[in-house]
Amino acid sequence: MPRERKLAVKPSVYVETSVIGHCVSRPSRHVVTAGHQMVTRRWWEFDLPKFDAFISQVVLDEISAGDVKAAQERLTIVQGMAVLELTNEIEALAKQYFARIDLPGRARADAFRLALATSHGMDYLVTWNCKHIASARVRKLIEDFNDVRGLATPVICTPEELLEF
Repeated sequence: MPRERKLAVKPSVYVETSVIGHCVSRPSRHVVTAGHQMVTRRWWEFDLPKFDAFISQVVLDEISAGDVKAAQERLTIVQGMAVLELTNEIEALAKQYFARIDLPGRARADAFRLALATSHGMDYLVTWNCKHIASARVRKLIEDFNDVRGLATPVICTPEELLEF
């Protein structure tokens, strides 16, 4: 008798604003940023299709701002991505993250990204924000905070870490 096959389920990924920006912005003259842009474009084309990709209204608001032509490019590449809902519970979690991580006021949206990805059970949160999101310090604080509360923490990483060569 043939064995029953499980349907493969794609892992989920919350795509943060910095990744979208790196994907469509003009090539940078700064060598590290240019490298991140190249990695991001490769990941977007070849590896992102292996995931169920999500964004949020926070991301939509940010990528809609600025130069009209650039904003349109950013909005075009995220077409078709599901938008995660922001609930009162997620807002409360974001406030707790904000206080726990001790983020500067201008980085309040970063706490929302972490709370959205956590609350919606994302497998990954992909970002180039290595100061307020993908830093070892922040990852440890979020993991410890979530562990105490029985919450699963998404893998917080850069596109480079998700490349499959």
